Amino acid sequence: MKALLIESEGISRFTDVARPQLGEGDVRISIRHVGICGSDLNTFRGLNPLVQLPRIPGHEIGGEIVETGAGVPPTYRPGQRVIVLPYTSCGTCSSCRKGRVNACRYNRTLGVQQDGGLAEEIVLPAEKLILNDTLEPRFLALVEPLSVGFHAVARGRVSASDRIVVLGCGMIGMGVVIGAVARGAEVIAVDLSPEKTALAKQFGARHTIDAGTEDVVARIVELTDDQGVDVAFEAVGLPETFRQAIDLAGFCGRVVYVGYAKAPVSYQTQMFNLKELDIMGSRNATKSDFDAVIAYLETIGDRAAPLISKVIPFTDAESALPFWDKNRDVLKVIVER
Repeated sequence: MKALLIESEGISRFTDVARPQLGEGDVRISIRHVGICGSDLNTFRGLNPLVQLPRIPGHEIGGEIVETGAGVPPTYRPGQRVIVLPYTSCGTCSSCRKGRVNACRYNRTLGVQQDGGLAEEIVLPAEKLILNDTLEPRFLALVEPLSVGFHAVARGRVSASDRIVVLGCGMIGMGVVIGAVARGAEVIAVDLSPEKTALAKQFGARHTIDAGTEDVVARIVELTDDQGVDVAFEAVGLPETFRQAIDLAGFCGRVVYVGYAKAPVSYQTQMFNLKELDIMGSRNATKSDFDAVIAYLETIGDRAAPLISKVIPFTDAESALPFWDKNRDVLKVIVER
């Protein structure tokens, strides 16, 4: 079968790979839609330390059941559409024992630590699939990235009484915006791209800040009467935004790091203590986060369409990563088969 392989830095191409074998408890999925993630782009650019090349990318996956193996419950039937849970969990590490399987020490995400979904088919255990024949097929590939943002909102304990700032309005940041708005919070969205901040406003952000033309700290001081925000979310992955999140959080506020910096970050740490901040990391998403996003997308229907910037046919998938690499303002590229 055909698959897209990131062969080396800056080079992706179609290649023939063996059709995966179907084992007991497994389901064979025909891939229909795959979202290109920022981690896939960083892999393509040679900036993802978690990936060893060559690698088949793709973990934002929507597909259709083709075949089921022995022992698969009869609720999984050929023709049904599915959303993929792309993470693994060992069940025995400290994270898993605490019930936080999304942060499994030995997690192997599809398209990162193991080959992913940019192929004609994939075989996965039935428990890694969510059945859904309600959402429009292309929207199935939106569930995973938005779920990462929803999970960050849960980590930040966001409530209707909170004012929050989201640094970075890519797809993960948009998930934070949408998830926080759904909880009734007042959202301030920050990005270098006016198109992305406009979209954040369309999805419920109260205020937007153009980080390329405005002083972000000064605007937050103005918008919060110099109180700072209750929760600051970093969804960029740069040392300067890691530090800025600390500056923007108010006293006894919370900071949630969703992005991760590719370079060391140096802090003046006194504000950690003086503000008595809660500083948290956020990783991947849980099944409950997926369920919350699915319910949201089912509620808004076709209004989710602006979250997809470009759809590229599977036969042209070699162009997907180079396209996004040259068009950084694009929010979400989806490969369709």
